Amino acid sequence: MGFFTYAVTGVGFILIGFWESLSSLNPTRNPNLFSSSSPLSPQIKSTSVSKTKENPLSSSSSFILVSTFSLLILLNSVVSIFDAFSSKDRVGSVLQLQVLSLALLFLLYSALGLFNNKKSSCFWPDSVLELVLLLAFVEEFLLYYLQRKDTSGIENRYFDLLCVPIAICVVSTMLELRSKRSAYPKLVRGIGLILQGTWFVQMGFSFFTSLMVHGCSLHEKSRGNYTIKCKDHPEYHRGRAIATLQFNCHLALLVVLVVGILSFMGKRNGVGVSGDGLQYRPLGAEMQHMDNNVGNFTLDSDDDLDDGIKEEGDSGKERKAILELAVNGNGSHA
Repeated sequence: MGFFTYAVTGVGFILIGFWESLSSLNPTRNPNLFSSSSPLSPQIKSTSVSKTKENPLSSSSSFILVSTFSLLILLNSVVSIFDAFSSKDRVGSVLQLQVLSLALLFLLYSALGLFNNKKSSCFWPDSVLELVLLLAFVEEFLLYYLQRKDTSGIENRYFDLLCVPIAICVVSTMLELRSKRSAYPKLVRGIGLILQGTWFVQMGFSFFTSLMVHGCSLHEKSRGNYTIKCKDHPEYHRGRAIATLQFNCHLALLVVLVVGILSFMGKRNGVGVSGDGLQYRPLGAEMQHMDNNVGNFTLDSDDDLDDGIKEEGDSGKERKAILELAVNGNGSHA
């Protein structure tokens, strides 16, 4: 397929993931994301619960972006299928049919989303759109997880590592089906899409440019059927280790960028500032109240308590005797 195909695919995933993350970080759509205790106005609540705001990749422009990206993948798959037929490569044609079905699922998702946005009332429920998106991610995961054209090829390690961001998208979409009003599943899915995009660009450089592992070469039967073979076992081990190291670098860079952006967004929206963020109560009044209550406590022993009980008992007996004498005196006098 070439470096250009992988680069365009990666850029498409990055744009979609970036848009998804921005839509989830928008405080007007998701006011609960950056505020923990501040009251929300009814107007913001109503906008955050609306149908078009809850859809994944909610706006019409994002659905247009997904549909354009799906059409490009569809067109590339059709060209690769004809190239496989001309090269008499049955494996390549079958692989491209799988990619074709995956592109059709994403195209169906974007078409249903556009149809819902153009109608005054949602013709398809939100759960149907999210289910179609979930099926598309599951099919993408199976496509790269089970793709073993050559069991010893270096490209298999790249495909295995690609399954990590795809799995993130699958799990986040499942969580969104469970909790539709939460903004965190959309944010996590956007991060997974960005990681997919950067890794596609990396695969384009590692497969079709001079940045390929030293001692390895590309063997291509058709546009969609290729493998990367190395000279000996040390080159294979080095190639797999380099692929893992590259993925770790992509993941670390993405984590740093996400933490920096979230910190900036949180600071701009007032998280951690008194009045907008968490409310803390001073402990001075409570400590003073406890100090005042300390004087009411006494450390009396059990002997002192027994003496007090005995004294009270003796005084009671004396009072009873005085009363009896008084009664007897009055009775004799009478």
